Amino acid sequence: MQVCGENATILHAIASEVAQTSVCDHILLQVSTDGRVNHRLKPVPLIMLKRERQKKLLNLIRAKRIGTQEALRAHLERVGVPATQSSLSRDLEELGVVKHQGSYALPHANGGSARGLLSLDVAGDVLVIARCLPGRASAVAVEIDDAAFPEIVGTLAGEDTIFIAVRDQKAQRGATKKIWELFG
Repeated sequence: MQVCGENATILHAIASEVAQTSVCDHILLQVSTDGRVNHRLKPVPLIMLKRERQKKLLNLIRAKRIGTQEALRAHLERVGVPATQSSLSRDLEELGVVKHQGSYALPHANGGSARGLLSLDVAGDVLVIARCLPGRASAVAVEIDDAAFPEIVGTLAGEDTIFIAVRDQKAQRGATKKIWELFG
């Protein structure tokens, strides 16, 4: 099926917007740059959280040598994670992923600051504030979440700051210690 240029642009914009918000029941169609529509229906989770997509992306980069965003996108799609090129590009930047010898890689870790963590402070009895290098808070939060510390209830990452909610004041001290050990 061919779609005229104007309609292809509109459909592509709608598809991109849906993929960026990651809230949909199905990907109804894909529009290629030459205006062809691909009618593959693919069920996707009702809400594909950005953090889950980034987590799978980090795991994929750790596991395989991948040299292009298109190859990354295809691998993500194979594991059930839809992503547009623009959302993938934003994720790579937020996570601090670099290209090394032609493949995507995580920055080498020589302590916490090399991976993005700069400092930890407490706020009240149930909050730890993590300061990070600009653009690295999401990657640091994903690592903290992956560690699955029982003291931590949840994290909320911005550009360079993470709010880490803990169960109580004792958990606050334990979480702070474990996070520093993780980023040692």
